[in-house]
Amino acid sequence: MNILVVGGGGREHAIIKKLRENSTVEKIYALPGNGGMIEAECVNIAAKDLQGICEFALSHSVDYAVVAPDDPLVLGLVDELEQRGIPCFGPRKNAAVIEGSKVFSKGLMKKYGIPTAAYEVFEDADAALRYAAAQPLPLVIKADGLALGKGVVIAQTREEAAEAIREMMLEDRFGQSGRRIVVEEYLDGPEVTVLSFTDGNVIVPMISSMDHKRAGDNDTGLNTGGMGTVAPNPFYTDEIAAVCMRDIFLPPVRAMKAEGREFRGCLYFGLMLTERGPKVIEYNCRFGDPETQVVLPLLQSDLLTVMQAVTNGTLAETEVRFSNQSACCVILASEGYPVSYQTGYELTLPSCSEGQTVFVAGARREGDKLLSSGGRVLGCTAVADTLENAVNSAYELVKAAGLENGFFRHDIGQRALRAKGGC
Repeated sequence: MNILVVGGGGREHAIIKKLRENSTVEKIYALPGNGGMIEAECVNIAAKDLQGICEFALSHSVDYAVVAPDDPLVLGLVDELEQRGIPCFGPRKNAAVIEGSKVFSKGLMKKYGIPTAAYEVFEDADAALRYAAAQPLPLVIKADGLALGKGVVIAQTREEAAEAIREMMLEDRFGQSGRRIVVEEYLDGPEVTVLSFTDGNVIVPMISSMDHKRAGDNDTGLNTGGMGTVAPNPFYTDEIAAVCMRDIFLPPVRAMKAEGREFRGCLYFGLMLTERGPKVIEYNCRFGDPETQVVLPLLQSDLLTVMQAVTNGTLAETEVRFSNQSACCVILASEGYPVSYQTGYELTLPSCSEGQTVFVAGARREGDKLLSSGGRVLGCTAVADTLENAVNSAYELVKAAGLENGFFRHDIGQRALRAKGGC
């Protein structure tokens, strides 16, 4: 079986490694992939080059495609591939809008009574500025469309709120994505990510996780795409999971189907566990990064079988089983990330012991050398019987990795460990 995986980061590397466990898989193509993905043949076709991807898939007898990043999903790559007879894992364009437009997703939650933050939508900057000036702080400002994970500002002051609105709506910081914005109340509490498989009828939540977004220790510095993550999240109890299934997970699946936008793929729930109960911060239409790097190593069922069940609408008949172990991923990044950083530094991949894996997020090959090519470079992941052991093992890996201009957070998993200690 020939499989095509669209994307080139650590998330895609984790997907490829898991797909490799299926004995029917003969060839995996990664478009564009990266220099560290030795389990796949990397082809230099950009993830947003829909025509190029479709032509490649047809000419290379691809049997199944996994579209992982948000951009090609929102652009409609799944639709294009399916029209050419290639089955896919991932939502079609009219369902991927749940991430592609925050205005759409907030409207869906409001219409179907799904708990989320109070909000207003604006297309006029002056009206948005007047509204923000009268709201309690902190205040959350969100660009409507995709913005490389940087389209959300938590404004602590009136000045920060006004600046964010002006940058998005008047200075075109995010182009068309910022022409409409959402201004919403700030929610407080532990954050939880829950990825889920859904075939449009059935939804199967995966293991919960806890991301670490800030660049610096103790949640300081700028927001990033994620500097590390642990799973499961100790704040996400069985009681909360039951409430989420009833009030948060099933409703959007049913709502999207009712709207003629059946969602098949991975539906990502970003949650805030507030004093008033769990609420949705955001939906994503795909696997999260780096959450995937701790969730998939805990998956005991065959990933390809589950993905095909999602595509075929047979998820109810398919076993999805996870380990009761814990996992931790620590990101090794280029100094200066997420603002400006230099690439081209030689990488040394550490040797892995049992339960350890290195996912390559940003690297290229130059002869026999592996060189850094992105902001986030490696995801050093460990699975163990306890969270403490998983954290320690992941740090052994990241400290053994060689990258001259690399940095990493030293406190990944510490909040989770304190929460477990208080139980």
